[in-house]
Amino acid sequence: MNPSYIGRFAPSPSGPLHRGSLVAALASYLDARAHDGQWLVRIEDVDEARTVPGAAEAILQCLGAFGMRWDGEVVWQSRRKALYEAAFARLGSHAYACGCTRREIADSRIGIASDGAAVYPGTCRLGLAAGKTARAWRLRVPEHADARVAFEDRWMGTVEQNLASEVGDFVLKRADGFWAYQLAVVVDDADQGVTDVVRGADLLDSTPRQIYLQRLLGVPTPRYLHVPVVTNAQGEKLSKQTGALALDWKKPLEELIAAARFLQLPVEGVRSLEEFWREAVAGWARRFK
Repeated sequence: MNPSYIGRFAPSPSGPLHRGSLVAALASYLDARAHDGQWLVRIEDVDEARTVPGAAEAILQCLGAFGMRWDGEVVWQSRRKALYEAAFARLGSHAYACGCTRREIADSRIGIASDGAAVYPGTCRLGLAAGKTARAWRLRVPEHADARVAFEDRWMGTVEQNLASEVGDFVLKRADGFWAYQLAVVVDDADQGVTDVVRGADLLDSTPRQIYLQRLLGVPTPRYLHVPVVTNAQGEKLSKQTGALALDWKKPLEELIAAARFLQLPVEGVRSLEEFWREAVAGWARRFK
């Protein structure tokens, strides 16, 4: 096994795996196996309000039924809060308390980020206004030329984002007390030694924020590969919110072939899971190794 490659699949247990999430899982698994590396599984249940009981267990059973074998123990974000607290403390004055409501931020009309969220106007940067109490904690992003974060994505090419104008100071700890995804994923990837992140392009917009956090915390930046997302007939990202159907465990080969076709992999004519994995890994290696 190649010790210099550690990849991961990190699903949220808000429901069963569907064809969109299978594409992301398949891509990350193939990249790890093509590089003879480790493939970790992490349950991203930091947002405990969205966790569906039994969903994580169902996800793990589904991965096993489809022939995806992970290395090491499964990690659960809900059990790692002390790590996030320690990282937050290391950020020091880069973090500050924010008393703004979502309505107040939306009403500022500064702009809308590519992920659909309102750009934060910096209202609480210099301290809470009179009568305001802390609701969330935000990370102060740099300004001017320092606000630009660029990276080379292995699928998408060069990606660049201006954190100040396109995102604004982003949340580290939410108003409901849960740690935000951006902080948790950076801490977890660093703690697990992840070298390569392969995931859906719906998270492409989050990557510059995560790279900036990595720099502040002094941890390595992984290589990134963002695969296109599967959409429904209306052009919406296939998700639980848009009515995506759960994968059919009784037809693992059929589901895997469909996901591989979406990733433009040559797997026509395979007749077994064993043959599928052999051909899919070889096909991925020819493109991305």
